[in-house]
Amino acid sequence: MRRHLVPAALLLPLTLLLAACGGNSAADTAGAGTDGKGSLTLDVGDQKGGSEAVLRAAGELENLDYKIKWSTFTSGPPLLEAVNAKAVDIGGVGNTPPVFAAGAGSKISVVAAWHGTSQGEAVLVPKNSSLHRPEDLKGRSIAVAQGSSAHYQLIASLKKAGLKLSDVKVKYLQPADALAAFTGGKVDAWAVWDPYTSQVLEAGQGRILTDGDGVVNGLSFQVAAPSALKDTKKAAAVKDYLDRLRRAQDWVYQHPDAWAKVWAKDTGLPYEVALASVKRTNASRIAVAVDKPLISSEQRIADTFTELKLIPGKVDFAAFVDTRFNGGLPPSTTTPRVYKDS
Repeated sequence: MRRHLVPAALLLPLTLLLAACGGNSAADTAGAGTDGKGSLTLDVGDQKGGSEAVLRAAGELENLDYKIKWSTFTSGPPLLEAVNAKAVDIGGVGNTPPVFAAGAGSKISVVAAWHGTSQGEAVLVPKNSSLHRPEDLKGRSIAVAQGSSAHYQLIASLKKAGLKLSDVKVKYLQPADALAAFTGGKVDAWAVWDPYTSQVLEAGQGRILTDGDGVVNGLSFQVAAPSALKDTKKAAAVKDYLDRLRRAQDWVYQHPDAWAKVWAKDTGLPYEVALASVKRTNASRIAVAVDKPLISSEQRIADTFTELKLIPGKVDFAAFVDTRFNGGLPPSTTTPRVYKDS
């Protein structure tokens, strides 16, 4: 039986999910609750189906000798605004929001990183499209969320094909509107990320023209408030929290089906879409060090958006990292895991 895409209106909750990749959605700072016990509270910014969900599923919220107070945000930018305002001590985002926050001079510190595959970041075309190579995009209309990781992936993919952003007709649309435009034939292609990529593929409504592997860095981050890191007790809690997140990511790789069930329930994703996204993207992530290659990679993203005048002026990304939590982690260039069905 052929699966059908969830209507665009019902996709709105998914913008709460992976808009860590970018966008301008507002924050939903209604707390998701508190875990742990003790006199110290770590204020953690999260997104739907994010850190709290994976930590809980992996059993990593047990035996906390400090409290974690959760606040849920719709995307990375408002979460980082809260970090800058000291309303949140730490939170998880994708590879692009820290660049824009740094460009705005926000008080943030990237303290941890994960490297995953970028197969879920893709330029999609309708199943029966006449487009078969990235070079075929010249003169065509492409939907993308402005300032998102998909925006950068589109720019980088076009450059690899010998094209510039000005060679295509960019339609800046958030995912729900982009899906409607894509399925309605209003655009020729859609640059987007998982789980939207998996949703289109699972529904048989499109195919991948090109993906981000070898084009974008596949990084995601935990970003902390410098003021929290100056507090010795909070810094210790941040270290413990990061250790738990790293173990939880290992659990995802070992239990993709179990995580897909939790993720689907938490976000409203169909299970098949969640599982495909987990195997393509989520399970591939490995904890890596915040190191010089990582800084250089993010600097290239910042410079690209500066050249496009989406960031006002030069950004020194190295000034927005803190390497104290690297420990013995492998370099950021370490090859991500590849999930293989048993």
